[in-house]
Amino acid sequence: MKIIAYDLGTGGVKASLHDEELKPLLKVFIEYQTYYPAAEKHMQKPEDWWEAVCVATKKLLEDSKTKPEEIACAALSGHSLVAVPMDEKGNALLDLVPIWSDTTGAGSAAEFFGRIPEKEWYMKTGNGFPAACYTIFKLMKLAKTEPDLFDKTRRVLGSKDYVNFRLTGEMATDPSYASGSGGYDLTGGGFIDKFFEAAGLPRNLFPEIVPSHTSIGRVTEKAALECGLAAGTPIACGGVDNACMALGAVGDINGNAYLSLGSSSWIAVNSPSPVLDFIRKPYVFAHIAEALYTSAFSIFSAGSSLKWVRDNIFIGTGGFHELDMIADEVAPGSGGIYFNPSLAGGSSQDRSLNIRGAYIGLHLGTTRAELLRAAMEGITLGLKTSYDFITKHADLGESLLICGGGSKSKVWLQMFADVFNIEIIKTNIDQDAASLGAAAIAARAAGVWQDYSGIPALHQVETRCLPRPEYAAFYKEMLPRYVNVAERLSDIGDMLKE
Repeated sequence: MKIIAYDLGTGGVKASLHDEELKPLLKVFIEYQTYYPAAEKHMQKPEDWWEAVCVATKKLLEDSKTKPEEIACAALSGHSLVAVPMDEKGNALLDLVPIWSDTTGAGSAAEFFGRIPEKEWYMKTGNGFPAACYTIFKLMKLAKTEPDLFDKTRRVLGSKDYVNFRLTGEMATDPSYASGSGGYDLTGGGFIDKFFEAAGLPRNLFPEIVPSHTSIGRVTEKAALECGLAAGTPIACGGVDNACMALGAVGDINGNAYLSLGSSSWIAVNSPSPVLDFIRKPYVFAHIAEALYTSAFSIFSAGSSLKWVRDNIFIGTGGFHELDMIADEVAPGSGGIYFNPSLAGGSSQDRSLNIRGAYIGLHLGTTRAELLRAAMEGITLGLKTSYDFITKHADLGESLLICGGGSKSKVWLQMFADVFNIEIIKTNIDQDAASLGAAAIAARAAGVWQDYSGIPALHQVETRCLPRPEYAAFYKEMLPRYVNVAERLSDIGDMLKE
């Protein structure tokens, strides 16, 4: 008996095959495109998700020589805050839909907060991303700009829920994904009628909410022909990527925390009550495990900022391993150069959402290597501000797990240990935490697991980095200067926006 997990991300889908003990057997990655027709518009094609899932599934089964009938269950982790409008016949009404980082709903959010105080909305939903990102405001904009299309909309599906529908013909969502809708009662459960009324939206737009490990249906004959799974294969409801990653990284243990170092990056903690603060706005999702929440602070452009540096400043250079060696030759402080990683705009931890990325302190003697290390330091210092805020609300212990693609860099792991002044740990799971979370959901849906207590045992420590006292002292002095630079850049961003 085997299980398939899908991690439906911003850049593509990762499909992974697991045995009944959830040990990974094989994984494949299929990329799809994000479209940027305007600065605020970030869009993808739902059909691309489905085609990528189909290609990934067939390749996974073929390369592993697994028979479709051996798959006991499958589950998806899906990127958040997505709105796919569906008509009464189950057809997607848009070829391109806004993804989580799309902020074209800003005007609708402002209109909504003219009726509902923003503080009341945030404290009920825990939705700490820029408000325009959330689904309810994207739908308000759709209703205003394309009323004929909106009139045909009977349901709105998230990313993983859309793929689940293509697999089973059934529409459902789970608490973790619903908690990113902009209209979900985080602690009370269920959608908030008052918020839908203020938004001018039908209350029944979203599908029924069921636990993540619920088997919502079975693969249809039509879907089986397209994707390669056997007809009748059970499909679990799954969860939002943030919650699946929290589950796969640190399980369902209260107080456990982790840092995800990927294209975007965040620090999150499990807790029995959400971490809420209207001034700084940490963002919160319902956890996959019942009666838990995952609360986080993030920067929107972490690994993607480093990729920008590689693609534009280190053209022709080899992979990130070579960049590691270059950065390691530069002394801490990067020759006085500061880098702010807000290339994708500001998050809730910034003074202004209008902040943009920048190098500060450039001079004629600045080298490419200093620019590289400054970028890595800027991302790390930015996440240190996230860490410091979270630690005001939760005890994160004396060590911190880092997962995600950036965890493969030993130079960066050591930098995190020095900047955070704590032990940094990397395990064998690294960038597969969300996949492991989805696999655990499928195992529970199939009856193989009764709960999620077995997840920590699947982690094997591969790297431990302890802070070096002299480096830690240096970065402690550097941090307030970095924060000062970021605040001034926020003011400059506001000026340029005007």
